[in-house]
Amino acid sequence: MNGIQCKLARVALGWGVLELAKAANVSTQTITRLERGDQLRSSTLERVQRVLEDAGIEFIPENGGGVGVRFKK
Repeated sequence: MNGIQCKLARVALGWGVLELAKAANVSTQTITRLERGDQLRSSTLERVQRVLEDAGIEFIPENGGGVGVRFKK
């Protein structure tokens, strides 16, 4: 997951930065840093991604058409 995917997933769920930060037990500054492309610890990134996946998001990897997100079936 990269910063753009995080923001896309968050917006798709109708979550603000505060809601995602609370769900992932990180600061709002951490989410903001992630979404602007800053490097985070892998454990922090994994935690945020897991929260979004548990909420129903599936991350689409780079496959020639660019990265993205979608809702799980």
